[in-house]
Amino acid sequence: MDAGQVNLLRELLSSTELMADTRRFARTLRSSAREDLLLLGTPEDEPWHLAAHLDDESRFVPELKPTLVRWDPPPGAPSHLSVGLERLADARRGEALFVVAPERAPDPLLERVDDARRTGAVILTLDGGDRELAGLAHDALTVASGGPVTFDQAQHLVSAAAAEESPRRGLRERLARLLDAVSGPQLS
Repeated sequence: MDAGQVNLLRELLSSTELMADTRRFARTLRSSAREDLLLLGTPEDEPWHLAAHLDDESRFVPELKPTLVRWDPPPGAPSHLSVGLERLADARRGEALFVVAPERAPDPLLERVDDARRTGAVILTLDGGDRELAGLAHDALTVASGGPVTFDQAQHLVSAAAAEESPRRGLRERLARLLDAVSGPQLS
């Protein structure tokens, strides 16, 4: 989906409970990762696409910069693609673990999520109706099969909503975002 399609979908869903839930979840996502946002999928489905969108949005909302945690990173992978499950053992207060699971979460995933929760990480889940996984979460957004959006569309809605202006943002941040939109981001 391109930005125009996402905006159209958001407009079509603007008055629905799903969009209200998505915005609420996105606010929690923005505010929960004060130090690091860990993004984890299932062994069969790593959330690459969502990681890329959150990374794009982090230009405007730095808290959205994700660390993609992989089940089995290949040897020699670039550093941003080589973070393995051992990173979850170091999860702590001030960090958020965002779990994306379109299907039922396997037991090893549930165990790791529970461990991260016990060490103080905020647990957020985007799931397809897994009650066990949602039960471990501090906040969950469930995408029902056969609902108004697909799981992929829900990921786009979450990343877009997470980048929305926060009403508490200061004038300096709003001006910087406007300048980036007009002239493009400043390259380091």
